[in-house]
Amino acid sequence: MTHWTERHKTLLAVFVLLRRADGKILLIRRANTGYMDGKLGLPAGHAEGNEPAELALVREAAEEVDVVLDPKDLRLVLTSHRLAEEGGYEYIDLYFETATWQGEPRNAEPNKCSEVLWIDPAQLPDDVIPVVRTALAHIAAGEPYFSIGF
Repeated sequence: MTHWTERHKTLLAVFVLLRRADGKILLIRRANTGYMDGKLGLPAGHAEGNEPAELALVREAAEEVDVVLDPKDLRLVLTSHRLAEEGGYEYIDLYFETATWQGEPRNAEPNKCSEVLWIDPAQLPDDVIPVVRTALAHIAAGEPYFSIGF
């Protein structure tokens, strides 16, 4: 019989690149969250217990930018393993991309976001969250995985 010892827990975060036909992606400016407020990031969030990653992303996109995603339209473009900048938590981050959604993206959480912007990923502003900037560089290079912070 195998005895399991207590193992560390890794959190799962999901991110979406909504990509328009002109190549621009949607970024949101965080506000009042306690994490990277004032910085630009992707629509994202944590998977909840007993929630598959793609359904977590569908939920988060609806909550944050008021769009409806079909899980079948999501394409996994990057996986990362990171040690969070704050708190020492380990994350597995899954970055999905889609060019298909229903609705016009808007700031659906004004208490957590101050603006939404369409940005050319080849010309990112200086205030993009560092790990998101790194992830976008890996996606642009076609690299499917990176780890950071260890």
